[in-house]
Amino acid sequence: MDTSTVIPPLTITTEEAGLPVPERDREVVFSVRDLDVYYGPMKAVAGVTMDVHANEVTAIIGPSGCGKSTLLRCFNRMNDLVQTARIDGSIMYHGHDLYSQGVDAVEVRRRIGMVFQKPNPFPKTIYDNVAFGPRLNGRKKGLDEVVEKALTSAALWEEVKDKLQTSGLALSGGQQQRLCIARAIAVEPDVILMAEPCSALDPIATARIEDLMDELKRDYTIVIVTHNMQQAARVSDMTAFMSVDVSAGGRTGYLVEYGRTEQIFTHPSDPRTEGYITGRFG
Repeated sequence: MDTSTVIPPLTITTEEAGLPVPERDREVVFSVRDLDVYYGPMKAVAGVTMDVHANEVTAIIGPSGCGKSTLLRCFNRMNDLVQTARIDGSIMYHGHDLYSQGVDAVEVRRRIGMVFQKPNPFPKTIYDNVAFGPRLNGRKKGLDEVVEKALTSAALWEEVKDKLQTSGLALSGGQQQRLCIARAIAVEPDVILMAEPCSALDPIATARIEDLMDELKRDYTIVIVTHNMQQAARVSDMTAFMSVDVSAGGRTGYLVEYGRTEQIFTHPSDPRTEGYITGRFG
């Protein structure tokens, strides 16, 4: 065989080719295995196993009462604040057990921030809202730069740069939610959790938040709970569909299917997922 015209292998990267990154090359931020969550004797979530990958938006969808928010709160140990809550199974964060003895829950919540359903700015100035976390962590110098960077990352700087000393409560609902995102970003987290962040917002403000999520995932890993399936389809890379079992007289949420968002919404592998996506139940 004449080898004089052998073509060298292509060096184009997967990303340049527009292809999905192979599973083995995606960094795992959270590795959840056989997670059960209890409130007292009631099992609220059963047997969840899933991996959350870096610099992606992971959406958790499902009917009311299926444990979406309970699962989300496990990622930064907010369920610790509920006296009767406990978990079985494990959540590994970059290979470290989030719930092992000696892990500081406060540090967990600094690295894994939360944006809540209803905008909840502090009754302080815009500046002090964003500077609150860094100050709490002992930051005294460079606060102006921290505030500007966080507000810029939250796509709010140009709108508020001339009124930083006005109350955060004077902003519109959408601006308040972006202020809360800036407040979360200011402490330089690794992950941002979002619990129905657009449910109290109008369509225009919702679009701004969705666009912002797409920008933020370049620097952060995002996990979002949403009732809005169209929103999940628009913003997420991965989607987890949860449902609820009421056969034992209680309500226990469980993970039905987890995969790439496009696959979940176009070719779900479980008929229960298809039934929910198409509106036949839930």
